[in-house]
Amino acid sequence: MSLRHFLTLADLTADELERLLRRAADLRAAHYNGALHEPLRGRVLGMIFEKSSTRTRVSFEAGMAQLGGSAIFLSPADSQLGRGEPIEDTARVLSGMVDAVMIRTFGHENVQRFADVASVPVINGLTDAHHPCQLLADLMTWQSHRREITGRTVAWMGDGNNMCQSWMQAAELMGFDLRIGCPPGYAPDDLDAYPRSRHEPDPDRAAAGADLVVTDVWASMGMEDEQSARRTAFAPYQVTGAIMAAAGPDALFMHCLPAHRGEEVAAEVIDGPQSVVWEEAENRLHAQKALLEWLITESLAPDEPPRGN
Repeated sequence: MSLRHFLTLADLTADELERLLRRAADLRAAHYNGALHEPLRGRVLGMIFEKSSTRTRVSFEAGMAQLGGSAIFLSPADSQLGRGEPIEDTARVLSGMVDAVMIRTFGHENVQRFADVASVPVINGLTDAHHPCQLLADLMTWQSHRREITGRTVAWMGDGNNMCQSWMQAAELMGFDLRIGCPPGYAPDDLDAYPRSRHEPDPDRAAAGADLVVTDVWASMGMEDEQSARRTAFAPYQVTGAIMAAAGPDALFMHCLPAHRGEEVAAEVIDGPQSVVWEEAENRLHAQKALLEWLITESLAPDEPPRGN
């Protein structure tokens, strides 16, 4: 397999996405069974963080350790990027020292510029435009509870942000319908390119009959000055018990975290029986292990199953 990057879900075919999700489920089962599986022994992941994180850092570091490899954390203060070194220069240097690079940053163009000159796989750990690693975990979580998502309806409640954008790409790959419940002026600009997604400004109609309800914070990192205005604009789109009732008794609730109870989601929902957010968070680990294994070893189907201890 030639060099592959994972910058958005559109970097995968539908078949590759399905195979990654199956592999992630296998790795989760092996982990719980205490199996030893170290295909990345001696391999190193470089991790560049311009945005702070809990789940992204821990899941990638723990994932590399469990696969037999190691990870190096680099904040702007820990690298020459923080002193103005061109992104392309850093990409060339790190490509000669590590086996893959994960970047969590603001502008998506920075990850793209890095990947354009890197000679090792580059993974988007989050940008302002896309969050594809989270979607791997979300889709994996759905499948563990409801199996196929094809033909289902997902209600996105809140800002048309990077998470919403990745859900739009997932809808095209997996064949489900996405309703985007958000106020006018906050929907994604490129909806015409995604025929399975539509903007529904009425929150009740957006949630009606949905199989899955998903939300995120109303003001992402870097939007702190907009927080008050957004709190007012998005108040009708809070995922409450009434919204979940409109979606149906079997609907699941997801949130990529961190969550603000009483803002984008009511405590009774995120801590209630329809919520799968804690499993969703854990699945970042297993889904990213499958991604790392594939990108670094260039295989979605290892020749040998994990070995028991």
